[in-house]
Amino acid sequence: MKDFKSIRTAFSKIDFTQRKAALATVVKVKGSSYRSPGARMLITDDGRWVGSISGGCLEGDALRKARKVMMEQKPMTVTYDTREASNQNLGIGLGCNGVIDVFIEPIDYLNDANPIQLFDRLTGHEEVVALATVFNGESVGEKLALKGDEILIQSIANTDLSRKILIDLEKTIQSGQSETKFYDNGTEIFLEIIQPTISLLILGGGFDARPVSDMAKALGWNVSITDECVAHLAPAFFPTADQLSLCHRDFIDREFHITAYTACVLMSHNYEYDRDVLRKIIKTPCPYIGILGPRKRFDKMVEEFAIEGIQLTEEDHLRIHSPIGLDIGAETPQEIALSIMGEIHGKFSGRTGSFLKHRMGPIHSRMDSDDQVFKQLFLIESTFRRSKKN
Repeated sequence: MKDFKSIRTAFSKIDFTQRKAALATVVKVKGSSYRSPGARMLITDDGRWVGSISGGCLEGDALRKARKVMMEQKPMTVTYDTREASNQNLGIGLGCNGVIDVFIEPIDYLNDANPIQLFDRLTGHEEVVALATVFNGESVGEKLALKGDEILIQSIANTDLSRKILIDLEKTIQSGQSETKFYDNGTEIFLEIIQPTISLLILGGGFDARPVSDMAKALGWNVSITDECVAHLAPAFFPTADQLSLCHRDFIDREFHITAYTACVLMSHNYEYDRDVLRKIIKTPCPYIGILGPRKRFDKMVEEFAIEGIQLTEEDHLRIHSPIGLDIGAETPQEIALSIMGEIHGKFSGRTGSFLKHRMGPIHSRMDSDDQVFKQLFLIESTFRRSKKN
């Protein structure tokens, strides 16, 4: 999502009286690649681009293909074979051992249905959105988007095809996985999961909260900081944060909209404040709650909750992380922030944060078959069900 925020910002600054533009999207990967399907890159005819579709090795050729798309105002799909013996046409031996399909479509800034405007309509939702894009076949460039049972975008003219895609988009939302599928007459479609942006709520505005806020914004997350001390909330301390809020602990759940895509980090260094805030947050669908401090501090909270008749469930213990962060030997505020951000990202990605060299199998989820599945939905299914109930 951070890539698209950068793309949207760059798009708004283009002088389309002087420039042409196109959007390149990775829609299919077989084997290994630097970027997964859904990676996007905005290209202008002066050789500039924002975002990426690879580690820098395909962008130059994609730029040349994009110029053709801009001139002819017709979308096209380009296949890159990055295996050692097959990519000499690119002038380098990439050795990525993958076949990558990139869909490049022109951008007509006067048309509200251009790909940037369309994708912009699909972001900002609190629910998962599924988007179908035709990238091979008779209806190249046509799209259909679904949120729950609501159709957000529908430009697919073929009624029968549209009906089949709707059924598959519903399955895509249920599975939480992006994939490509073949339909009748050689039509190939990218079924893409678009997830809500992660929001980070930092409870406690001390000096060690500042690098956590900065790193979260660098990842493109929405960041809010709250404290009961106004001196901790000076804008100069958190120049990139989206919201600074002076809020009493009793009103945390009323002041902030906490969803299944919110991570809460308690780092006030005040035991009673953190305990009282935790009492509020465990009633929300928040899937990640991190508490700064030693384990015995959280154990004391659990004991006090038990006296009050509050019993934490197994699911509560899974989403509460105390001590907070990954075990990377962090000492300084910046190192601790890195540890915290790594753990939160791992939580939403369904990963443990272990060394990649010890991981068995591919780094990115995929299936080397005709029907390819690419990436898991961030959210744990049980947490999602809980959110839907609320």
